[in-house]
Amino acid sequence: MNEHVQGAGGVPLFNPLSPDFIRDPYPHYDRLRRLDPIHVTPFGQFVTSRHADVSLVMRDKRFGKDFVERTTRRYGPEIMNEPVFRSMSYWMLQADPPDHTRLRGLVVKAFTARRVEDMRPRIQQIVDEAIDAVIDRGHMDLIEDFAFRLPVTIICDMLGIPEEHREVFYKSSRDGGRLLDPVPLSEEEIKQGNAGNLMAQMYFQQLFELRRRTPGDDLITQLVQAEEDGNKLTNEELTANIILLFGAGHETTVNLIGNGLLALHRNPDQLALLKARPELMEGAIEEFLRYDSSVQMTGRVALEDVDLGGVTIPRGESVLCLLGSANRDPAVYPDRPDRLDVTRANVKPLSFGGGIHFCLGAQLARIEAEIAIATLLRRLPDLRIDDVENPEWRPTFVLRGLKRLPASW
Repeated sequence: MNEHVQGAGGVPLFNPLSPDFIRDPYPHYDRLRRLDPIHVTPFGQFVTSRHADVSLVMRDKRFGKDFVERTTRRYGPEIMNEPVFRSMSYWMLQADPPDHTRLRGLVVKAFTARRVEDMRPRIQQIVDEAIDAVIDRGHMDLIEDFAFRLPVTIICDMLGIPEEHREVFYKSSRDGGRLLDPVPLSEEEIKQGNAGNLMAQMYFQQLFELRRRTPGDDLITQLVQAEEDGNKLTNEELTANIILLFGAGHETTVNLIGNGLLALHRNPDQLALLKARPELMEGAIEEFLRYDSSVQMTGRVALEDVDLGGVTIPRGESVLCLLGSANRDPAVYPDRPDRLDVTRANVKPLSFGGGIHFCLGAQLARIEAEIAIATLLRRLPDLRIDDVENPEWRPTFVLRGLKRLPASW
């Protein structure tokens, strides 16, 4: 397959930051699956769009992350001097074993099924408080006033961020998503990324000192103690992975709730069904994840030459896995994959990734979305989204979500 395969009228098949793609990537994915399922971008990355290929790349040990090598190839040898890229190189999300195994092993205890289930009452309390704050107004922004506060509060709880520090996190910008996009960052974007990263580093360093002096029952205390206990974590690893957990811990859940609510209001029959049968909510969350995933892509690097669907991926080359495309592959979902169906059976979305990098917080995100959407439907049954046809999407591709979503009741 080659990069010269084009869509109708000479339009590139894969142009993920074009406004048309960001508004609705799914027709583009459909063309990729049919015309060029292993596509090569102008930047030399291989793009996989079929469920079978995406699934294999995420789970196969012949693929890894190789972040430093991959980033140096794209930007040149000086790139690791940039604070934002140096910090990302310590993320467990970008690490290969044995570093990945060690880092994940330190964090995984905070996300056990038991601990996550025990958070239900707290999640319910935060959702109710968010609705209480706006119910008399008759209108709100479903992103800012509702979807955003829940996961930010929960991740602040988990990390042990003191109440008096949280306002800055509620007001902090959500523009880190560009870092993950497959289109290289401009100098200006790198500068912005560095500034945001240094601010976060300064804050968390102070918080680590606080937790060393006054330990709490929280994840930062656990990680600080792990760092002191035989140097399992360097200070850079500690800081970088807290920044990762903070970003990953709220961004994707905000988008899951926002995208799910938009999908429901664009499909009034499904909205009515879910209101009439709230017991369908758990399965509906899986369908929201499949139908419009808040994470559209993940990536790997070939650690050796690999034959993928008849195409040789040379060692060292990047493979972009289109999760949003795999989730609508008719080979796996033969019954109208482009339709939202909250009663759909056997939904197993790839939205949380796969293999050793499967999302740590998957179950927490599901429970947060389930409680948030169920409570909203129950407490504000006549809520209407002001403009379901032309919502304002954020200008990022990998993290797919809405800038705002005004609603009234």
